[in-house]
Amino acid sequence: MSNELSSKIDDLKERLTELRGIFDLPQKQARLEELDAISQDPSFWDDSDRAQELMKERGEIEGLLEKFDAQQTNVEEARVFIELSEEVGGDEDSLAEARNLLQQTEREVESLETRRMLGGEHDDHNAIFSINSGAGGTESQDWADMLLRMYLRYMEKKGWKAEITDKQDGEEAGIKGADILVKGEYAYGMLKAEAGVHRLVRISPFDSSSRRHTSFAAVSVAPEIDDDIEIEINDSDLRIDTYRASGAGGQHVNRTDSAVRITHQPTGIVVQCQNERSQHKNRATAMKILRAKLYEKELREREERAAAEHSEQKDVAFGSQIRSYVLHPYKQVKDLRTGVTIGNTDSVLDGDLDEFIEAYLLQQGGETEEEPAEAS
Repeated sequence: MSNELSSKIDDLKERLTELRGIFDLPQKQARLEELDAISQDPSFWDDSDRAQELMKERGEIEGLLEKFDAQQTNVEEARVFIELSEEVGGDEDSLAEARNLLQQTEREVESLETRRMLGGEHDDHNAIFSINSGAGGTESQDWADMLLRMYLRYMEKKGWKAEITDKQDGEEAGIKGADILVKGEYAYGMLKAEAGVHRLVRISPFDSSSRRHTSFAAVSVAPEIDDDIEIEINDSDLRIDTYRASGAGGQHVNRTDSAVRITHQPTGIVVQCQNERSQHKNRATAMKILRAKLYEKELREREERAAAEHSEQKDVAFGSQIRSYVLHPYKQVKDLRTGVTIGNTDSVLDGDLDEFIEAYLLQQGGETEEEPAEAS
C-alpha cells in the first residue's frame, strides 16, 4: 500500500510541476509584489473603480499561489505519514492520513487542470445565466424551477454570489423563466458549459394517471460585459415598459411601477428586472443584461459562421440538447457531449455538477489543441 501511495505522490508532484509552468507562477508572484507596491501609493484609492479592479486581480493571484502552496504541503505531509507508517511496521492510521491528503490534493489538481482550460477572452468574467421552460406547460415550468434550484445550489457551493434579477412564475407551478447575475471567479468560463437544452424524464407529479413525461428547459449563458467593450444600442431600437413588481404583498408590497422590461426590437431580445425598488436601478441592470445578451448573440453567430467554413461540423450545436436527467424507470444523468454518466440523480439535482463541467471543459481544450493552425 505504501508503494502505491508513493507512486501517487510522484504522479501528483509531476502534475503540479507542469501546472506551475502553465500558470507561470514566478510571473504571478512578481505581479503580486507589483500590485502590493502600487496599493501603497497614497493616491491609490483616488480612482476607486481602478483600485477595486486591481485588488480583485491581487486576490485572484494570491488565491492561486496559496492553492499551489497548500497542495505542495499536502504532498509533503503525505510522504511524512508514509515514512512514519514504515518506521512502526505499517501503521494503518498513518497510511489513512496519507491517503486522505492525497485524495484532497488530487481533487485540487484536477480543479487546476480544468482551470487551465479557462483561457477564453471572457472566461474570468461574471455571468448572465438564464433558464427558460420549453413547450409543455406546467411540466416544463416545474422542470425549469428544478434547474433553478440546482444551479443556485451549485453557485452557492462554488462560493459565487447569485442575484436573481428576474423570475417569471408559472400559472400552476414552477417558473417560465429566470435571469441570474452570477458574480464569482471564472463564473462565465465554468457556466458556459451548461448552455443548451436539458431534458427530464420522470413520472409526472401533475398527472393523476402517474404517466411518464418528458420535459425540456433551455439554459443560456452570457459574459457580463465590461464598460470598455462597445455594444452599439440605439435608443430608437428599444421599447421600454414599466410595471408593478410582483411580490408577496402586505405592507412591503411595491406600489410603484418600478419593474422594467426592455425589448430590443431588431433582435426580439426581451430582458426584465424587478429585484430593486428603484426603477432607475432596475433599468440599469436590465440594460447590463441586454448588452450581455447582444454580445453573446454576436459571439454565437461568429461561431456558427466559422463552423460553416469547415467541412466537419461540431456534433453539438449551440442550444441543442446537452444532457438527459432520467428519474424513471431508472435513475441516471447523462451528458450527451462527453458521455459522463452519474447514477446519483439526487446529488446532481442538489448542485453537484463539477464532474460534468470539468469533463466538458477538458474535452473542449483537447479539441482546440488538435485543430490545425490553418484551414486546408
